[in-house]
Amino acid sequence: VQLQASGGGLVHSGGSLRLSCVAGRTSSNNGMGWFRQAPGKEREFVATIAWNGGNIYYADSVKGRFTISRDRTKNTVYLQMNSLKPEDTAVYYCAASRYAVGSSEAGHYTKWGQGTLVTVSS
Repeated sequence: VQLQASGGGLVHSGGSLRLSCVAGRTSSNNGMGWFRQAPGKEREFVATIAWNGGNIYYADSVKGRFTISRDRTKNTVYLQMNSLKPEDTAVYYCAASRYAVGSSEAGHYTKWGQGTLVTVSS
């Protein structure tokens, strides 16, 4: 199963981007998550969503600004990012969990996309 993330780019502080992650059909019953890794930092959890669109959780750093959603008919997970800040600059990865609900634990995810770069200028 391949996960293909897209939608990254360069945006000014305060701007918005929407990331998309197309997953294989076999991930339709899995929780999905977004993680990010900034230069020189460890990968961190961003948001997660269960197989049915429920059990949504966010990292405190993005709560109120980012929205995760999924369209099971398109096998696609989205991350709408508003009010972007320079500290949001990172490579963003989507991932499929081994479980039906998502998690903030990277170890629960068995499939990872290639990442898409988001750069927020000040």
